[in-house]
Amino acid sequence: MRGFALLLALVYSATAQHQALIDYLERRLLAIEDRISLWQEQTTRYASELRELKQQMVSQLESLDKEKETLRTTLDGVGTRVDRVERELDYLETQNGAQPCVDVDDKLIEQQVTLVKEKQKAKYFKLTDCSDMISSIKAMKILKRVGGPKGMWTKDTGGASGKVYIFNGTAEETINEFATVQDFTRSAGFSLSTDLKIPSSWKGTGHVVYNNHVYYVNQEEEIKVVKFDTKNKSITDSVVFPVQDHVPVYGLNPETVMDLAVDEEGLWAIYATRENERHISMAKMDSNSLDIEQMWDTNCPRENAETAFIICGTLYVVYNTKQPGRSRVQCVFDVNDLVTNEEAPLVYFPKRYGFHASLKYNPQEQLLYAWDDGYQILYKLSMKKKLEI
Repeated sequence: MRGFALLLALVYSATAQHQALIDYLERRLLAIEDRISLWQEQTTRYASELRELKQQMVSQLESLDKEKETLRTTLDGVGTRVDRVERELDYLETQNGAQPCVDVDDKLIEQQVTLVKEKQKAKYFKLTDCSDMISSIKAMKILKRVGGPKGMWTKDTGGASGKVYIFNGTAEETINEFATVQDFTRSAGFSLSTDLKIPSSWKGTGHVVYNNHVYYVNQEEEIKVVKFDTKNKSITDSVVFPVQDHVPVYGLNPETVMDLAVDEEGLWAIYATRENERHISMAKMDSNSLDIEQMWDTNCPRENAETAFIICGTLYVVYNTKQPGRSRVQCVFDVNDLVTNEEAPLVYFPKRYGFHASLKYNPQEQLLYAWDDGYQILYKLSMKKKLEI
């Protein structure tokens, strides 16, 4: 009997525990259901808000598309009007190009004839039968941007090698030499170049590389033309330029006191003096001895000149404005008197970034190597024959 009572007690206890467990589980299920209901309400609200946001974004995007189309139409109209104005300005400048005046200095007549003046009066004897002149700029190619706003780049203008030389800045002592144009274009900065150290710093941007020699301008107390051998890495010759009272040759590039150039005839110097400071002068030099062979005073003004180059004995001076616009060849001087300003076409350069710090003609390729605000540019030239007067 006692055992039966114990069994009943155990059964009752188990039943009570089971009921308590069921009650606990029911409470937990109710709590979970409440949370699920809350999550459903929140999800519904979030979905509704997302739909409203989507509708607002779609509406705003449609409005932006309409505004974009309106702006594009307006810009197209403005571009058309600007192109029309540029064509009209080009036409007016072509019809009314400012022709520089020739000033006669009475002092030159009264001065005693010197060796320099004799060289100016002598008839120039051509070394080649070159008779080409520029007709127009045929094409432009921007290779890359490296270095500062002013500098000079070129290949060996004598065709001795395909190397590219970079003169970065207007007063440095290290030239960057690239093995090929391809190395130059794919190089990150100057990483693929070889440093070519020269004994004295260059001045300005008026340098050339000709037949494995660098010809550069050095200015300390006097202006010197220095000839540097790129193979032996040594100076082979230097000469004090035999003209006193130099002034910067280009009004828009005051760092360039003298500009050296190479054409089919050889080496030239473009310079200016206080005696004839309103105009540019030029001289033919012997590239071997650096002797001055002949000198000329041109009628091309220094004012607003940015740079110049020589082709077949003809000096082409490039002009711009202090607020950089379109560069143009507005003055020519031919040492053989085969072409005059009136006969020469008014050549405009394509729009670029600023103004030219240097322009170097390569007679082997008939290309101009230009430095414009750190951009290295190539101009392909269209040529025609000079008209003999």
